[in-house]
Amino acid sequence: MKSVLVLSATVLLGTSIACAQESGYKNKDFMINEVSVTQEPDLGITVWEISVDGSAGKTTPAKVGQLDGAPVLGYVFPTSLKPTDVGFNQTDGIVALALTSHPDFDDTPLWDENSDQIFDNDGVIWHPHWVILHEDKRVAGGLSVKQFKKADETVVLPPTNPGMPMYMDSPGYPVITKSNTIKVIVPDYRMNNQADFNYDGVTAFMKVNTSDDNAPMLGVYEVFSVASGDLSLPYTVKK
Repeated sequence: MKSVLVLSATVLLGTSIACAQESGYKNKDFMINEVSVTQEPDLGITVWEISVDGSAGKTTPAKVGQLDGAPVLGYVFPTSLKPTDVGFNQTDGIVALALTSHPDFDDTPLWDENSDQIFDNDGVIWHPHWVILHEDKRVAGGLSVKQFKKADETVVLPPTNPGMPMYMDSPGYPVITKSNTIKVIVPDYRMNNQADFNYDGVTAFMKVNTSDDNAPMLGVYEVFSVASGDLSLPYTVKK
């Protein structure tokens, strides 16, 4: 796992500089100045937080009107957690908690984030996903969400997954944006009661692909900011 992280860090940092401004979304709302995960044992939760120079969550993607090519913006916490800690089968890759916004589709069918009693129209509202990231040289950001064949019976996904052939879950945790911070609350039991792990913070532009077999279904195309500077996952959970 360590070698995967180091390799991915090299790809990420090298390509993010080369393709700066490609998406047009790079601004202060995605420039990280602090990242933290704090355990609240009396409540049985952890609070995950990214602070930025601008207004966290203010910038959302422009709608393109279709799933293929749909833009996705994310505040992402790469971690040292195991895939089995968050409900996947054991597999190679980086377990990450991604807070995303994408107005062209809704991948949280169990949750009504905008409280209008319609469950498939609120993809633009910032919401969380557990994902498994792996190295992918086909995209400028060097990473993508790990895919699998639909017939692969070894794959295990949490029951809250959105039904896509990727290692992705839609756990429904509350996400709060206020001023320069974006936070998500994770119950301890939803990640195997893990409180001793390492993490980092990343902001990025991603894109959906449903038409090109030579590109990932959801790839990272531009990295805006990395909290540690080198994706070394140096941060530990505060108690």
